[in-house]
Amino acid sequence: MKFEKVCSLDDFWEGDLIDVTVQGHVIILVWPEGSTPRAFQGICPHQSFRLAGGQFDGRTLKCPAHQWTFDAKTGKGINPGDCQLAEYTLKLDGDDVLVAVDGVEPRFSHS
Repeated sequence: MKFEKVCSLDDFWEGDLIDVTVQGHVIILVWPEGSTPRAFQGICPHQSFRLAGGQFDGRTLKCPAHQWTFDAKTGKGINPGDCQLAEYTLKLDGDDVLVAVDGVEPRFSHS
């Protein structure tokens, strides 16, 4: 698995959301409150809007277009509950935040 540095911990804090692109994959980094950083597809599975323009309250991520809402720890849909964000492998190496995209494809749901 090949990891690529996407940012450093100087740029990314608990409660933050960051939009990055790795090898053509639009990825959203979220750091849920009281948890560890996560990397999910940065495109809403509903109608392909970028999630970076949405709301992140430290627990949930809400798409700016149609208010689809996701659990920031799991990527599981809350509203609606029958969808899921694809998750990328994220690791911390010192102060570096690294993401691997190998084998991950974004998921898309009903419209």
